Amino acid sequence: MADGFTTGASRRDFLKVSAAAGGLMLSFSLAGKAGAEGQAGAKINAYVTIAPDGVVSIVSKNPEIGQGVKTSLPMMIAEELDVDWAQVRTVQADGDPATYGRQFAGGSAATPLHFDQLRQVGAAGRAMLITAAAKDWGVDPATCTTASGVVFHKASGRKASYGALAAKAATLPAPDPKTLKLKDPKTYKIIGKPHAQVDTPAIVTGKPLFGIDVQVPGMLYATFEKAPVFGAKVKSADLAAAMAVKGVRKAFIVDGGTELNGLLPGVAVVADSWWAARKGREKLNIQWAEHPTSMQSTAAYDAAAAAFAKTGPQRTERADGDVDGALKSAAKTVSAAYAYPFIAHAALEPQNCTAHFKDGQLEIWAPTQNPEPGRQLVAKTLGIAPDAIALHMIRCGGGFGRRLSNDYMVEAAWIAREAGAPVKLLWTREDDLRHDFYRPAGWHHLSAGLDANGTVVAWKNHFVTLGDGKGQPAPSARMAPHEFPARFVPNFRYDLSLIPTGVPTGPLRAPGSNAYAFVMQSFIDELAHAAGADPIDFQLKLLGDQGLIGTPGKDAYDAGRMRGVLKRVREVAPWGKPLAKRPAGVRAGRGVACYFSHLGYFAEVVEASVGPDGAIKVDKVWVVADVGRQIVNPSGALNQVQGSVIDGLSAALNQKITIVDGAAAEANFDAYPLLRMADAPPVVVDFLITDYPPTGLGEPALPPVLPALTNAIFAATGVRVRRLPVDNERLKSA
Repeated sequence: MADGFTTGASRRDFLKVSAAAGGLMLSFSLAGKAGAEGQAGAKINAYVTIAPDGVVSIVSKNPEIGQGVKTSLPMMIAEELDVDWAQVRTVQADGDPATYGRQFAGGSAATPLHFDQLRQVGAAGRAMLITAAAKDWGVDPATCTTASGVVFHKASGRKASYGALAAKAATLPAPDPKTLKLKDPKTYKIIGKPHAQVDTPAIVTGKPLFGIDVQVPGMLYATFEKAPVFGAKVKSADLAAAMAVKGVRKAFIVDGGTELNGLLPGVAVVADSWWAARKGREKLNIQWAEHPTSMQSTAAYDAAAAAFAKTGPQRTERADGDVDGALKSAAKTVSAAYAYPFIAHAALEPQNCTAHFKDGQLEIWAPTQNPEPGRQLVAKTLGIAPDAIALHMIRCGGGFGRRLSNDYMVEAAWIAREAGAPVKLLWTREDDLRHDFYRPAGWHHLSAGLDANGTVVAWKNHFVTLGDGKGQPAPSARMAPHEFPARFVPNFRYDLSLIPTGVPTGPLRAPGSNAYAFVMQSFIDELAHAAGADPIDFQLKLLGDQGLIGTPGKDAYDAGRMRGVLKRVREVAPWGKPLAKRPAGVRAGRGVACYFSHLGYFAEVVEASVGPDGAIKVDKVWVVADVGRQIVNPSGALNQVQGSVIDGLSAALNQKITIVDGAAAEANFDAYPLLRMADAPPVVVDFLITDYPPTGLGEPALPPVLPALTNAIFAATGVRVRRLPVDNERLKSA
């Protein structure tokens, strides 16, 4: 284990990667940048382009949704290419799987998937430039070195810039990866050093950058109204009234289909301006057909979950030992019911897409996390070939998993084809909140037993979740049978019951974990208090002395790494130390939680205050993270961890989507508030550097902050929060 911020492949593997990237990994060109962003006529077919003046353009292959990959991925290439970061210009790739392989943003996967591959891209480019120089000079390439975009031959004193060598280097074959020597991390000049996101100047000065900013010649604007009840068809609509609004060009009914992730029924209005399109939409007076989901509601789901608690589960997903016997013989038992609601992604940029259909060809400008499935969905829906679609990936104003679904893309494409002109489809905030793929609600009925020494000897969880109507959990509602503390309690049972739903669900930042951490870590805190133990000591005892259990890439869990972050957070946070004095009537406490998610091990402490009126103030958060041996961009890493904490607190304190008569009741930020800047606490982040491959940071910091907060509320008030969001009324002083 190291104590600070601090590589392999066969030729066959390298060629596989190269083939996935459309041939050679690199393409050097005197024409400038390799691809999008102002490069007229330049087709992206590689990662690196070097101009005669030495400016290096590096393609970022994945969508940028605010997680910083447009900076961090090119940093990996630039480091091994051996250029100065000031020489680099980043280029956003278009959707081009033939060139780049799979392109997506999700699962905190960018770093673990690309850290080795992209460094090889840079190292291969550096080797080709050295070979080009060596051929010119008639020397052995092994006698040449590089630094800051220049090749040197020390013995003769000769040197040549990358810009001067690029054209010749481009004619050379890619090197055998076995011959590539990657840098010693101790010599890194770019990786591991903090860099601002490359788009920050454009963001802070308000320059066009996001999907909502796209403008193309002759563009019209569109709105698309869908039924409040998900998937209901149009019974009637006053198209003439909409067409009578000044500026409206077309209004038409879209029959749509039944797939919630595809083109649903609705009414489109196309106009000269978005405002005109919206005003026309207001005149439609749509009548919607009956739909079975209209019989569903949050209240009905709650009632069904309560009924399952009495009647028993539908099936058992995991059974270790004799749970019932261990509970009967336990020195102490604890039972509790936990629940959490649907929540929406609520990205600040509502869903939008610009599309132009002409002569059987479609061009799309989309802020998407998952471009190729979007292309395939559009092709299938419109009945055209995928290669007839050109897809430009535009920066997303937030994603959090919502833009893994591409319903807005297929809507824009369909409307553009019908309109016969380029069309920008823009959802309203109400559209965005009422037509999300929500984090599914869930209910857990828990019982656990402690022996006389305070050891957990039994654990039973009857999980009631939402189902697809075919006997399987709804999207993102499945909990794995190895979810912690499975495998750490000798007598363990996980039972499952499903409530069919017509409400669309899907992944939201740290899918599953963003809910399960609240339940498991809150209940473990209950057990710690029942045992009269310090919560951190109790967690360490539960983890025991095990190391890695399970199978890497499948169900692995490293108890040693989790012990490491727990021990470190006790040092970083003032755990066990007296709290500062608060005003009269204000109660305060600290809570702790830990969680493994998306290959990252995190432990977090929250200090919170509760006023006499039940109002909660999060005073400070301490985070300890173990994501391996290398932090690619410390600035971006800090941003991701702090942003995850703010997201988690916002969800715990404020957010729920209530289903009433089959529709989402909350429609805007007045009813679905985000955490305000004034309420955001200081977040202290400590990266525990360990000798493991580097992993991602977009998600794993979020799950533990929810139970750390609710455990802090219990420590302050004695009131246990078992349902989210927190009910302030229960926290009022007696």
